[in-house]
Amino acid sequence: MKIYTKTGDDGTTGLFGGGRVSKNSVRIEAYGTVDELNSVMGVLGAQAGSGEFAILIQDIQKSLFVLGADLATPLESKTTYQVPRILEGDVKKMESAIDKAEVGLPSLKKFILPGGTALAGYFHLARTICRRAERIVVGLSLTEKIGLFDVQFLNRLSDLFFVLARKANHLAEVKDIEWDGKK
Repeated sequence: MKIYTKTGDDGTTGLFGGGRVSKNSVRIEAYGTVDELNSVMGVLGAQAGSGEFAILIQDIQKSLFVLGADLATPLESKTTYQVPRILEGDVKKMESAIDKAEVGLPSLKKFILPGGTALAGYFHLARTICRRAERIVVGLSLTEKIGLFDVQFLNRLSDLFFVLARKANHLAEVKDIEWDGKK
């Protein structure tokens, strides 16, 4: 099977379950940004190696694949394939991961700047891409029906990335960089 099909040469792409849309549609921007986030998770996985974060990162990647399929398949699609969707349990799983990662972290008294260790920096990068994906998915939800839990999932996931960045610094005994409120 060839990787190129030439079907997108006219600036359109196919949705899962049928139909074609412009490559610059909000739906494509939404799941394309989720795909970008998943790629950053691959970098995070390589950075984390087989350490404490490895299994969680891979679980997140699998969930992002589900979210991408969810967003790539309009709810009213007539596909015969059972498309996986983000469910409330996926949101709860992110909340549990946040609670677990927060154990032992010092309480925050100030805003922190992204950075510290390389791993923490990549978690902050993932957080910002996740927030962008969330904004785009919210925009999509204003014009099309989407899964009930897609936005909540992204919201919790970005919170998880923030906590994981702090955890990465904490485990490496590197202090978070506090913002002093000045330029």
